[in-house]
Amino acid sequence: MKPSFTVKLLSTVILSLWLVNGCAEKATKSSAGKASPEAVAAIAAANDAIKTAKANNWIWRDTEKFAKKAQEAADKGDNAAAVKLANKAKAQAMDAVAQYKYEKAHPRGL
Repeated sequence: MKPSFTVKLLSTVILSLWLVNGCAEKATKSSAGKASPEAVAAIAAANDAIKTAKANNWIWRDTEKFAKKAQEAADKGDNAAAVKLANKAKAQAMDAVAQYKYEKAHPRGL
């Protein structure tokens, strides 16, 4: 006995709905890895400090690398690492600004 057109159509519809539901569930689970408000605030503060250091043209080598790694960690949902790296980037940027001000106030004539 050959399957009728209705049976083929019904099985195609059921298979399609099953696949769509599986994809939708996966998208919901992956969006759970969003950054926390604390991580977003820490990254924003680090980026502001980096802008200040760059405005003086006095930024340390790894400061922007830490900020980038913090953003990557936040995108993956690792909020603790994101906050830690963002705070490290902010501290380096602030230290660079302090160093710039010190160097301008105390010139070393060679």
